[in-house]
Amino acid sequence: MLGTYDGNSIELKEIHRFTNDPVIVNGTMYWDILRLFHEIKQGLLKAKHESEFDSIGIDTWGVDFGLLDKAGNLLENPVHYRDNRTLGMLEESFLKLPKQEFYSITGNQFMEINTAFQLLSLVLNRPDLLERTDKLLLTPDLFNYMLTGEKKAEYSIASTTQLLDAKKGVWSEKVIQTLGIPKHIFPTIVPSGTKIGVLSDEICEELGLKKCDVIAVAGHDTQSALVAVPSKEENFIFISCGTWSLIGTELEAPLINEKSDYYNITNEGGYGGRASFLKNITGLWLVQESRRQWMREGNEYSFGQLEELAMKAAPFASFIDPDAPEFSASGDIPSRIREYCRSHGQKVPETVGEMIRCINESLALKYRYSLEQISECTGLDYPAIHMVGGGIKSSQLCQFTANANGRRVIAGPVEATVLGNVALQLIAAGQIRDLAEARRIIGQSPDITRYEPDNVDAWEEAYKYYKDLILK
Repeated sequence: MLGTYDGNSIELKEIHRFTNDPVIVNGTMYWDILRLFHEIKQGLLKAKHESEFDSIGIDTWGVDFGLLDKAGNLLENPVHYRDNRTLGMLEESFLKLPKQEFYSITGNQFMEINTAFQLLSLVLNRPDLLERTDKLLLTPDLFNYMLTGEKKAEYSIASTTQLLDAKKGVWSEKVIQTLGIPKHIFPTIVPSGTKIGVLSDEICEELGLKKCDVIAVAGHDTQSALVAVPSKEENFIFISCGTWSLIGTELEAPLINEKSDYYNITNEGGYGGRASFLKNITGLWLVQESRRQWMREGNEYSFGQLEELAMKAAPFASFIDPDAPEFSASGDIPSRIREYCRSHGQKVPETVGEMIRCINESLALKYRYSLEQISECTGLDYPAIHMVGGGIKSSQLCQFTANANGRRVIAGPVEATVLGNVALQLIAAGQIRDLAEARRIIGQSPDITRYEPDNVDAWEEAYKYYKDLILK
């Protein structure tokens, strides 16, 4: 994406779009990191033909990483967080570091996909790989390294690892040493919005580019998206809606206590040293993976067609817990949903429309469940929900969220992650004063829709049923 700022508004233009397809080899799921970097370079080439640009910022998903040897070469393709190498690692880690103490240090939601548990699997099963490792770079840091040669860890992406001391903002020696991970592999942490370097001579020569700055924006896409939440209120609830749904609020400092531990709520680092107090919920992965399954069966639906079919299906027929373990791996999600509903004594969704409606209603209800936990921990009420990201293209999900929560939903912008990324580059360049000004500018976007709650009584009954049946 090419972002342009005229002093009043940020304009985005899509330059190059490509798929991000994991590759399974000999039972291991990898990211195709070299192809992804090739596509990044294609994007830079196309951007050059469109206009000169002053800086580059990269954000990605969290927790995954590449390992470099002393010569700076990748030891192997980064492994995908959905790979099964982390199975059982949570329990294994608690034998080394009690769960309550672990949470009190990191303030992170315990999820087997987290970097700490990926590394623990290497400690236990592939120690030779770690012995050959000089530096670990999380995904956006790895791409920054490929562009500049600089090996740094950006703060927000480091906070997704469950290896960071949330209160001190540094790598936790206690966690790292207790899990048996070599301390020297972790690079220096830099604040979000830091200039990390300039395009290397090699890249400039290869692509015919002029030197330009590479900014370590909020490397975790959720935190870049949070920069673009157009809230005028200090206290607000946001849902960053995509493959994952991340629901939370922004705090001045981490909130780590018995209640947040009990509810397994994460504290993630954001721009300006702020803390995002949030829950990770499996999101539109369920729709995306279901769609892939139907394509494998010879039936290709657009997302718009899926929504139309869902609107025709009967409401409140069946529900799932999106975070149930059977939905975490890739594969035949529709069959797993049918089996889940069958095992919970519910009507089994048979048609495509029934399946999508089940997913969307269940997500909206899980959002409410998580919002109540967050509100209980902070002691604050939130009259509206800001939804951002690609998932808000589903007007059904936005409306269901308003209905289930009995709150207005302010949906937009769709490209929140990109806008936040660009805004942080502009702040680094001195073109935008601060976060408040960035949000004010982004809030002027026409790409914002409001949804008022409807049919609240029926959704209230559905929520009671959902809690009793699904979440008991």
